[in-house]
Amino acid sequence: MATELNEQEIQRRQNLQAIRDMGINPYPAAEYPTDAFSTDIIETFNDEDPEPRNVCIAGRMMSRRIMGKASFIELKDSKGRIQVYVTRDDICPGEDKEIYNTLFKKLLDLGDFIGIRGFVFRTQTGQISVHAKELTLLSKSLRPLPIVKYKDGVAYDAFEDPELRYRQRYVDLVVNEGVKETFEKRTKVISTMRRVLDEAGYTEVETPILQSIPGGASARPFMTHFNALDLQMYMRIATELYLKRLIVGGFEGVYEIGKNFRNEGMDRTHNPEFTCMELYVQYKDYNWMMSFTEHLLETICTAVNGKPETEVDGKVISFKAPYRRLPILDAIKEKTGYDCEGKSEDEIRQFCRSKGMDVDETMGKGKLIDELFGEFCEGTFIQPTFIIDYPVEMSPLTKMHRSKPGLTERFELMVNGKELANAYSELNDPIDQEERFKEQMRLADKGDDEAMIIDQDFLRALQYGMPPTSGIGIGIDRLTMLMTGQTAIQEVLFFPQMKPRKVATETKEETEETEE
Repeated sequence: MATELNEQEIQRRQNLQAIRDMGINPYPAAEYPTDAFSTDIIETFNDEDPEPRNVCIAGRMMSRRIMGKASFIELKDSKGRIQVYVTRDDICPGEDKEIYNTLFKKLLDLGDFIGIRGFVFRTQTGQISVHAKELTLLSKSLRPLPIVKYKDGVAYDAFEDPELRYRQRYVDLVVNEGVKETFEKRTKVISTMRRVLDEAGYTEVETPILQSIPGGASARPFMTHFNALDLQMYMRIATELYLKRLIVGGFEGVYEIGKNFRNEGMDRTHNPEFTCMELYVQYKDYNWMMSFTEHLLETICTAVNGKPETEVDGKVISFKAPYRRLPILDAIKEKTGYDCEGKSEDEIRQFCRSKGMDVDETMGKGKLIDELFGEFCEGTFIQPTFIIDYPVEMSPLTKMHRSKPGLTERFELMVNGKELANAYSELNDPIDQEERFKEQMRLADKGDDEAMIIDQDFLRALQYGMPPTSGIGIGIDRLTMLMTGQTAIQEVLFFPQMKPRKVATETKEETEETEE
């Protein structure tokens, strides 16, 4: 069912037709030869230059002040904003003044893309501006932007509704300052991470997203059907098992930055589609990986923020090495007074229930310990902290601890109360790995829908021999949240998953534009 046009949308379509009737193409196909950006013009302007700089710029018209034969507009390009001075006699040097009187004054709307040729000057009020000698319509906007209006120091019609911002990120990027900067910092996070890994000599690779067996993590997968093979397939929940196959094949170190998919809940720190970096390096262990992680994150934070510190929700978080290292059982004992070491599954379950936790018989010992840590510990670690030495029941892909029976050489990095990274000394004993998989299947039989499935091909690869290896996964979305000071994962995803709309109409009326 078509959405009914509002008054402004009807007017813009009428303006569009009037422009066509003037013989002007409102969507020209030819290249527009821009040679400058707003920020470049402002930063390089010099009052002492003997001749004014000629420029060709383009962008959205965000405001307009018409004063008879002259006008001021604010142009927004991909870098920032700049003022443009437009006069009737300059853009219509002949007798025909229709371009100015009709097109510019009446038919152009806020949000339209225009091109400007002219020269740079400073106005009497001291503002660096472009004096337009030529104006070209490049693209007509048929929907009004939600332009913020101010009255008595109060802002009205701000585009602040989070649901609307996430659904219409394209509008959010145009009208809200700072949003684009967040995503530019996200790009910096990834490019710096890639640079550090490349400089270390590791190889970036790509592995399958569609997999016949979802492996490498304990999570519910998304399922789909592969018509050509008539097979049920899964969206990957991790890249781990394929990357380890490449270590078996002889790579020194491999990493992948890509999407994973987990068919689980959504909240301010979880999105079912997320970006992760996984790295595997031969002849290393989790102790080495902790040191490398400190170096990696300190480098990223400095590149993004100019210093190894970031601020999130009023808390200053330092990524300067070294970070605290705390065994998980010690963390639980520290926060609850209960020592899980040596306790049976039933004993731990009873303790959980005594604390009012909702646990059931399907949860094994590892899952119960994980629930305890999540309930009482996780949110308390604000500064980067390595939680280490997890019980074997929690770590089906991890090498047994070299000196602590029943534990594994695994760490999770906690920052600002959430897990940022997960890493192991990787299990490379194929017989031990097969037994761990079988234990996961026993948990699945008990009703654990996050238990891993046996991957026979991965076991076959291990049987050919995998060298001692350390691996890590780092959540790019959460890392970006930390580096940009955001507290909701939706703020660092261009297009986060959203619940379907219940109605076709907008949940919030589009605001009226005004010409300042």
